[in-house]
Amino acid sequence: MGHYARGIDEFGDADEVRLRANHYMTGRDGGRDIDLRAFARDGMRLYGHLRAISATRLDFAGDLAQSLDNADAVAEGIKDAIDRYIDSAGIVAPAEARYVPVWRPDSSPSVLDLAASGISAVVWATGFHRDHRWIEVPIFDGRGYPTHERGVTGCPGLYFLGLPWQWTWGSGRFAGVAQDAAYLSSRILDARRQRFTDEVSWLAGTPTETYPQVEWWAAA
Repeated sequence: MGHYARGIDEFGDADEVRLRANHYMTGRDGGRDIDLRAFARDGMRLYGHLRAISATRLDFAGDLAQSLDNADAVAEGIKDAIDRYIDSAGIVAPAEARYVPVWRPDSSPSVLDLAASGISAVVWATGFHRDHRWIEVPIFDGRGYPTHERGVTGCPGLYFLGLPWQWTWGSGRFAGVAQDAAYLSSRILDARRQRFTDEVSWLAGTPTETYPQVEWWAAA
């Protein structure tokens, strides 16, 4: 479908696109649905987003139902896009019934008392984020994101690879990082060639066969 090949320059709000969360998915056993509603039906307790922590009390927003509906809408939108591609490409594929929510919250709990609930430990499973503070070079924006063009920064010799949305949605995935690596390799080689030739003075009228053959030097 080319979904992960879309460049960041195709979006009018590139800065915001880079901050969007990725979809959670699984490929285990051929791929299975990750359905929060099914988890809740089977005993998991779901809450809205965390608003505050006070001693042993956690306070949540009352947006659980809305969050679940939004997640379902995104999932169904992805399936619709896949179905449209299947139809346009003339692919023969089995049909899938539309998703029907298997659980809905009666209410959205707003407070959780850890002691009263018998909870003695909390594990924050929220992933991770970038921390480039150890790079003391003025190339970062106000959010700590490196300013670059396809991984090439304004600081000579400093490049980035594997950033989410470095160039495409696939940049932060195995599916797309090779393309970015190839691009950076060519830019690095070009920069080294340019630096090498800039450092050598050539007399006017020098035969072209005496020009530097820098491939051997750059490869070294």
